[in-house]
Amino acid sequence: MPTGPILCVDDEPNNLALFRQILGEDHRLVLARDGLQALRAAEKHSPSLILLDVEMPGMDGYEVAWALKAQGSTEHIPIIFVTALDREVDERTGFASGGVDYITKPVSPFILRARVNTHLSLVRTSALNRSYQDAIQMLGIAGHYNDSDTGVHIWRMAAYARVLAETVGWDPERARLLEQAAPMHDTGKIGIPDEILKKPGKLSPREWNTMKRHTEIGFEILSRSKAPLFQLAAEVALNHHERWDGSGYPHGLSGSQIPESARIVAVADVFDALATRRPYKDPWPLDVVISKITEDSGSHFEPRMVDAFLACMPRILQVKTHWDQRETPDGDVLPETP
Repeated sequence: MPTGPILCVDDEPNNLALFRQILGEDHRLVLARDGLQALRAAEKHSPSLILLDVEMPGMDGYEVAWALKAQGSTEHIPIIFVTALDREVDERTGFASGGVDYITKPVSPFILRARVNTHLSLVRTSALNRSYQDAIQMLGIAGHYNDSDTGVHIWRMAAYARVLAETVGWDPERARLLEQAAPMHDTGKIGIPDEILKKPGKLSPREWNTMKRHTEIGFEILSRSKAPLFQLAAEVALNHHERWDGSGYPHGLSGSQIPESARIVAVADVFDALATRRPYKDPWPLDVVISKITEDSGSHFEPRMVDAFLACMPRILQVKTHWDQRETPDGDVLPETP
């Protein structure tokens, strides 16, 4: 990660030989001498990075870049233009056509290695972020796979949590991390038997004790990762059913003993549960939902958190509208429109 080679494109054999000399010991290289070869090589080898000459016969580098960016299979590949042109207008054209960097000829070995390593590092970071997003999707869905109230609930309540976190003073980066962590709050439900999860009637005391175990199971799963995202998700999974007055579970924490992340998610989770349709109930009117959350201030929820939630209600309703428009009748999520 990245696993693809570096595609070097130049119509001068001496320049390709120079790329091989500078980069060949540390990287796999694929070489192309014109634009058409470059397009075919990009499709075939899925390079992690492309070093692309501008002045070539036939298709020039800008045309090659536009063609690469027009194809879904190659549009994500970063392109560094390598050219003797150094005028500002040429740089603007290069960036407009999808380039991420510019190296001027004659090529400095030190600069070439540094720029290549920098952009490959960015590729690795991007790939890691995609892996995190995939994990969030899978663990979030897994936690509700046998549940009856999925829909877009976990994504919508996570967006609410981000808004509330920012309102109570979290910096945007950490609030975004909470939005990513929140959908995994019920991951532990994958360890709860179907006969309990899907039971239509009231749970017996023994069954309820088993159900409450999902908080600890989720923590056990998510805390195996030392990444900050999953550590935060583990914290939320363990504590999101604790209550401000100490009557929650699994440990009966009260007040500031409950991590702030879980206090935020608790409000967001309940708001979404009450304000949206579920298989077992119609959505409550907004004023009734607000009355219920206000009523539970000081018992279920931290009063400061309730006050902040009410203060940011216009933003919360914007989020709700956004996600309501993306939810299909079957409970699936429509893709974001560009």
